[in-house]
Amino acid sequence: MLSFALALVGGAVVAAMRVSPLRLLRAVGTVYVEFFFSLPLLVWALLFFFGLPKVGIVFDRFISAVIVLAVFTTALCAEAIRAGINTVPPGQGEAARAIGLRFDQVLTLVVLPQALRTMVGPLGSVFLALIRNSAVVALALSVDDLMWRSDQLNTDTARPVQVLLGTFVAYLVLTVPGTVLVNWAQRRWAFGR
Repeated sequence: MLSFALALVGGAVVAAMRVSPLRLLRAVGTVYVEFFFSLPLLVWALLFFFGLPKVGIVFDRFISAVIVLAVFTTALCAEAIRAGINTVPPGQGEAARAIGLRFDQVLTLVVLPQALRTMVGPLGSVFLALIRNSAVVALALSVDDLMWRSDQLNTDTARPVQVLLGTFVAYLVLTVPGTVLVNWAQRRWAFGR
């Protein structure tokens, strides 16, 4: 949840940079997204946790997992938010600028409220992907989460089929209701158009 909250805020900032009228901000936003999509999440986790201590920067395993998931997911959120922003007709922003609103006001008062309707589904999918991605980071950094506990239980009991089947069911319990909720919210918001 903490990683998603950070990624949502970071994604909004990066998305705003990507649609900014300033070329430099657009370039920085694009570089951020492309940079974090260039390598798999596992590689980022290993680089962050094992590479940064080589230059004197050390974080706790849990904090490392939260930061890596947030930074990686920020790129996904930014793209979902940017796609939502791009669904708003350009005339809306032009009209807001015509009455004297600044770029930040146009974005927060006019564009984002309209774009939110189309962002619900993609952002929900990003959140559900984050739940699944946490297993990768947890195993790589030995952070106590569902998949790490599953691995420990498998080691203690030597019953891999039962343990992994239980883990499978636990992930279904986490993601299926989330999928249903996202689909419901998406349909509900779609009717308000």
